Amino acid sequence: MTETTKPVSAPAAVVGPVPVVNAANGLTALRLLLIPVFVVFGVQSAMTHDGWRVAACAAFAVASLTDFVDGWIARRYALVTAFGKVADPIADKALTGTALLLLSWYAQLPWWVTAVILAREFGVTAIRFWVIRHGVIAASRGGKAKTALQILAIVWYLWPFPAALAAVGPWIMSAAVVVTVLTGLDYVLRALRLRRGAR
Repeated sequence: MTETTKPVSAPAAVVGPVPVVNAANGLTALRLLLIPVFVVFGVQSAMTHDGWRVAACAAFAVASLTDFVDGWIARRYALVTAFGKVADPIADKALTGTALLLLSWYAQLPWWVTAVILAREFGVTAIRFWVIRHGVIAASRGGKAKTALQILAIVWYLWPFPAALAAVGPWIMSAAVVVTVLTGLDYVLRALRLRRGAR
């Protein structure tokens, strides 16, 4: 007597609320924790001690890397949470803003550059709250390029390059400032269109 074997179906995926404690939010929290570490290394270096500058650069680079990884994990594994939506941009702006302020404090970067970038970042944050009832403006390619250029420029300023290579830093930062301003204006226009469309 033979028996027929029926295929066993895989258990259905359990759909439920996403836990706040997950890999994506853990990386966001790590980025926040690395900010004071980066500040300590930067202050110790005073932008003159090569060893501490390398340490500050490494801390900033690792923290910046978590920005790209946590977003990918959150989207890939459906780990988007309300905490992550709030904490992620705060961590990004806190990291970048702290680095810019530190560089300007030690006369590595003109204060007007820091002011322009921070004004754009805080302005966009305010606009997000202004249009939040009408929809969410997705990040553009220009916004991603802006972030990448800012990170590259800051890393370039932090690393103790020889004078010839260090001279490349202001050019990268100039490109970052231009893209930062243009994407900020684009964000304003898209927000206005979103508000008009919602009427």
